[in-house]
Amino acid sequence: MPQQKSSPDKKQKGEKAASKAAGPSLPIRVIPAEEMTGKSEKVGKVVSTKMQKTIVVEVGRRVQHPLYKRIVASHKKFHAHDEEGVARLGDVVRIVECRPLSRLKRWRLGEIVRRAAQVGVQPSEVGI
Repeated sequence: MPQQKSSPDKKQKGEKAASKAAGPSLPIRVIPAEEMTGKSEKVGKVVSTKMQKTIVVEVGRRVQHPLYKRIVASHKKFHAHDEEGVARLGDVVRIVECRPLSRLKRWRLGEIVRRAAQVGVQPSEVGI
């Protein structure tokens, strides 16, 4: 029966397990509690505030077309819950995923990222 030659680069089972355990330790990143919620967030523009306690937010995204490889812009509208009614038309807001609040609302207003510029009209310009 021929004997197998033991090569110096081969490790025994015990040595292999010990080398894995004694590997380099990676730095541990502490994640804040706000990031651990697992809730999805989207940023978009308010396009409607006509309902009570509800805003409609249009979220845009740019994706590459699978066949033509061209960047295509697409958008989708989400109904979000705005309890205090602080969001105004044209504001850029962050919406956060939540439990279903109605047939269409599965999002709530997280924060207002940027306020829309309010255009003021003088009464004399209108003719009042």
